[in-house]
Amino acid sequence: MPTLKKIVVQDFRNIAFQELSFSPNVNCISGNNGEGKTNLMDAVYYLSMTKSAFPTPDRFNWRFGTEGFTIGGTYAMDNGLESRFSIKVTDGEKKLVRDDKPYARISEHIGVLPVVMVSPGDISLVSESGEERRRFSNGVLSQMDRGYLAAVQTYNRLLAQRNKMLKDGSVDWDLMAVFDARMAAAAVPVYEGRKRLANELQPVIQSYYKLISGGGEEVSVDYRSDLSKGSLEEVLAAHRDRDLALRYTTAGLQRDDFLFSMDGHPIRRCGSQGQQKSFLVSLKFAQYEIMRASYGYAPILLLDDVFDKLDMNRIGNLIGMVAGSGFGQIFITDCNKVRLSGIVDRITDDRAYFDTAGGVFTPIG
Repeated sequence: MPTLKKIVVQDFRNIAFQELSFSPNVNCISGNNGEGKTNLMDAVYYLSMTKSAFPTPDRFNWRFGTEGFTIGGTYAMDNGLESRFSIKVTDGEKKLVRDDKPYARISEHIGVLPVVMVSPGDISLVSESGEERRRFSNGVLSQMDRGYLAAVQTYNRLLAQRNKMLKDGSVDWDLMAVFDARMAAAAVPVYEGRKRLANELQPVIQSYYKLISGGGEEVSVDYRSDLSKGSLEEVLAAHRDRDLALRYTTAGLQRDDFLFSMDGHPIRRCGSQGQQKSFLVSLKFAQYEIMRASYGYAPILLLDDVFDKLDMNRIGNLIGMVAGSGFGQIFITDCNKVRLSGIVDRITDDRAYFDTAGGVFTPIG
């Protein structure tokens, strides 16, 4: 499995320059809120996904007063060799290289360094619109299936062109028919992938939720899509008059959603803060489980402030899972250094600790 041995970060958020070496097992980053713990985790995520774990434009990731950032990493790969990856982002340009050789397309990198990140920001998966949940499903499926990623990109490009035609108000029906047919072809693998993901997540989430919460609530994931009513061409044809009146495409994959429920009710309405947190951690661990089965090895796991809003019993259950077999390299952040070391020291002797202050990370112990 790919394991991050060393990272070099320059001008990313509040990190001016940092070079760190990591344990192949557990890495613990402690420090007060706002000092840069999450920024380091996001840098690791960026190396895998070529974008931030958070929905922010790249320019907001530059350190104040700079005009871009660079992140580089040395990985021990699953073939036993080392590879070096580097991504440089400036205004309007993003360059990614592996072992000094540029990628022809950045999308070719997605899935090479599989990663799962759990963070307090995951609450948006419950509280925000379906766009956040579609973004989650795309992030999971794109790492495991390059064809899925290509289909999503094709669909979104055609959707933008279709919407422009509708907005301009001068519809070329022959051209519209071409758009609809090509969108329908791209929609099939996306729809099938999302439906399959929901089915795979369901039993695993329930299992993890019981382990973490110890509760008897039944949690579920249901996938809703306009394509459950027929092919995309049929759906678009049925909404043609509405599209023309509103001047945008009102049906299709861009309306897909995943419904998260507890005992048959939306979890965002009936779930307590602790129950929602337990569900979200279960969701991300289920993602981890599915990706591990797909790859045949464990992704890198980033646990950013996962102990927040979980009581000690739930923390103990969570760490018990992490300590189990089959987990790969893990990064954990927490503002409570004593709590973090007390938990991790019981798990393994193969760990590394780092203190964080003002974007500077100091190895300790």
